[in-house]
Amino acid sequence: MIYRSRAPLRIGLAGGGTDVSPYSDEFGGAILNATISHYAHAVIEPLESGGIILNAMDRSECEQHDKLAALPINGLLDLHKGVINRLLKDYGIAQENFSLTTFVDAPAGSGLGTSSTLMVAIIGAFAEMLKLPLGEYDIAHYAYEIERKDLQLAGGRQDQYAATFGGVNFMEFYADDKVIVNPLRIRNEYLYELENNLVLYFTSTSRESATIIKEQQKNVLQKNEKSIDAMHQLKEQARRMKEALLRGNLNEIGEVLDFGFQQKRNMAHNISNSLIEDIYDAAKKAGATGGKISGAGGGGFMTFYCPLNTRYKVIETLNSFGGLVKPYQFTKSGLTTWTTH
Repeated sequence: MIYRSRAPLRIGLAGGGTDVSPYSDEFGGAILNATISHYAHAVIEPLESGGIILNAMDRSECEQHDKLAALPINGLLDLHKGVINRLLKDYGIAQENFSLTTFVDAPAGSGLGTSSTLMVAIIGAFAEMLKLPLGEYDIAHYAYEIERKDLQLAGGRQDQYAATFGGVNFMEFYADDKVIVNPLRIRNEYLYELENNLVLYFTSTSRESATIIKEQQKNVLQKNEKSIDAMHQLKEQARRMKEALLRGNLNEIGEVLDFGFQQKRNMAHNISNSLIEDIYDAAKKAGATGGKISGAGGGGFMTFYCPLNTRYKVIETLNSFGGLVKPYQFTKSGLTTWTTH
């Protein structure tokens, strides 16, 4: 038997960064995001012998261990090992010999939630194999605990929940790991228009999000008023985005995105840089009414709202910067798992 899973990556539309502790614990956070047709994939194949084989195909990383035991966290395939170590502790794994192979449709550090989505996909494959009674909230929280607490990787909480639930969601984050996922019932014609007008652009650069996030956390702890006020404004941006989408006021989307872009730069250094600023300004001159940096910032993907027929001129302009416009569709389903022969 072969156990497979896939979990969708996401585009953050508003509120980015307010899901990160300690801000969310003290003030409460709010984010609006949507999953897209780019995925993290995980496959578990039982073996007759050979121990444990871990393989990240997109990163050309492979490691073999003679027996199933707590695996060393050493910077190589740590997400894979983190899940195995936690499952061994909490549930046990009866299958002693297996291979775990993964692939992600976007590069690490791209700002689409790749690491957390991969974590969800790995947990999903093991849940399928071990028949674990885990619901959507359980899997998302489990992924968050392994990544943020067991592995001590800095970051927020939206990605694990987006990957698990799928669709367009307005998420609220509070103290004591409380998360509320509110699926939005957006009319199909509004979603089609949003999908048509929202251009996804890879800058061909990636970044280490942990550095930016740690500075953001430090700013909250040190009561940096400029940074905290920016997060308050981004939380309000998420509410404005929700209302615009539900009411079909799509002409407001670009303005709401642009408002968030201005605020996000005040959260921490290195969220923006000269390349991002040049790309953003050029896209607006070509007809985009607003945009944002995906994830923590510093590089990776950017999104631009291009009303009417401006997307074509914007895409032509973006291509001149040497990056890549990526086609996508919104998805309604989250983590999916299945068994095959």
